[in-house]
Amino acid sequence: KLAKISQYLINDIEKNTVEFKSNYDEKEKEPTVLPSQYPNLLVNGAGGIAVGMATNIPPHNLGEVIDATKALIENKDITNNQLMKFIPGPDFPTGGNIIGKDMIKQGYNKGRGSFKIRGEIEEETLKNGKERLIIKSIPYQVNKSILNERIAELARYKKIEGIREIRDESDKDNPVRIVVELRSGTIADVVLNNLFKQTQMQTVFGINNVALVGTEPKLLNLKEILSIFFNFRKEIVSKRTIFELKRARERGHILEGLTIALSNIDPMINLIKKSKDGNEAKAKLISKKWKAGSVTKMLKKAGTEACRPDHLDKKVGLIGKSYQLSEKQAQAILDMRLQRLTGLEQDRLIKEYEEIVDLITSLMAILSDKSKLIEIVCDELREIQTQYKDERKTEIQDAVGDLSEEDLITPEDRVVTISHEGYAKTQPLDEYRSQRRGGTGKTAASVK
Repeated sequence: KLAKISQYLINDIEKNTVEFKSNYDEKEKEPTVLPSQYPNLLVNGAGGIAVGMATNIPPHNLGEVIDATKALIENKDITNNQLMKFIPGPDFPTGGNIIGKDMIKQGYNKGRGSFKIRGEIEEETLKNGKERLIIKSIPYQVNKSILNERIAELARYKKIEGIREIRDESDKDNPVRIVVELRSGTIADVVLNNLFKQTQMQTVFGINNVALVGTEPKLLNLKEILSIFFNFRKEIVSKRTIFELKRARERGHILEGLTIALSNIDPMINLIKKSKDGNEAKAKLISKKWKAGSVTKMLKKAGTEACRPDHLDKKVGLIGKSYQLSEKQAQAILDMRLQRLTGLEQDRLIKEYEEIVDLITSLMAILSDKSKLIEIVCDELREIQTQYKDERKTEIQDAVGDLSEEDLITPEDRVVTISHEGYAKTQPLDEYRSQRRGGTGKTAASVK
């Protein structure tokens, strides 16, 4: 089931905005690309492998991507680093923490890079003094069930010590909530470090921004992706406007003919009554010149070519103060119901004609003025942003050093015993008892 925002991926697809090609069995046609109204490649991300190349684009926050796109539209010379003020990094639907801002910057500037992503873990102290770890998010594309099994396995074989129990308390309100109960005396930070080191609570995501530009695969930086999208949207809006203008002109042409009929209704009815059949009536309507009436006033506002469809004979239409009907107009007049001759219907017809003329005027203005076309692109982006933007789920943190062996071992006091002959032994302090008056201490090491 698609989300509501998916509608903005296919809006205007029926208006000749994108090319269609035959599908795999050539029985149907499918679009070569969707006329997306927002940069879906960045918002949803992409991943795949082809012959000799691969792509791995992380998902991003919708609101941030649209802010960056608008900034690019306003300033063509904006740099990748300046765009990162709007898009600080990927935003994964599973949340988590990205470790390392510099690695993100490399990916956005060069198109390739990698960074670490960690799940979110909170330490919690119970009333009885025991501690537990709450896993609230996991890295992107990590399977929760497999992660639980891995933690349980490590605890079972003592590869991570101090874990008493693991429970999955995830529900509708908390999509990820895994409780890791710790034994008494266990240091939570050591267990936490081991989870990052030995499980998929910490993974590496590689950025590889390879995408098709036309039919050619290219490695793209952040600015290039947004620039290509902007040019694509300008082309889509232009094609949509041309389609709507053509359709409006065709409808306006018919309404223009019906308006001429209203201005010449009595002579037209007499002509039709005297005709032998429909074909003769049509021929007579086309051959005769009619009074232009109110059409002259309307066409002065929009221009004589406003409602003229493409490839229409120049002898047809408004010529001076008279009007020559086309074949389509004549047929529409013959098909017109007598009900349209009532005063109210006449007013509606003229009002619709006026609205079509105004629409044609505005569409022609968009095609003739580049700034208006860009304004439409921005308005559509703002509309989507207003309806669907949400808060960032993934936090971005400064890089931290790799975990050392010391980070994975619980610190404790130990006793080291060295014999005269050079033998050495170490043992925990609680296993060693010092000698007191009148007694003997515990043997630290067996002798030969």
